[in-house]
Amino acid sequence: MLAANKVIAFVPTKDPAKARAFYEGVLGLRFIKDDGFALVLDANGIMVRIAKADFKPAPFTILGWQVSRIENVVADMSKKGVHFERFGFFQQDELGIWIAPGGDKVAWFKDPDGNMLSVSEHV
Repeated sequence: MLAANKVIAFVPTKDPAKARAFYEGVLGLRFIKDDGFALVLDANGIMVRIAKADFKPAPFTILGWQVSRIENVVADMSKKGVHFERFGFFQQDELGIWIAPGGDKVAWFKDPDGNMLSVSEHV
């Protein structure tokens, strides 16, 4: 029933100004509007609503991007000040990229509210 419809992504924020600066200025999403409840941004045709809320960040990924050439993407994001998370329970390369047993690659980073985000390349 919903397979033919676009998905809308939701991410919470306690500080809309910092969130907008990060999602628009650092990640490059296009700002559409502030509707009073959320910042509305466009991520390559997908609506991302940065919802104004009081919340505690989840300890897992809540939003991610599928990319090509993840090493280049991570290097470019790092130059923009994005810090990639390092975890002690599996091995990551010097950029912070984990290679899954099946060959997929993932790197995690947080937004200003502490939400866990990721970039991934799938084989």
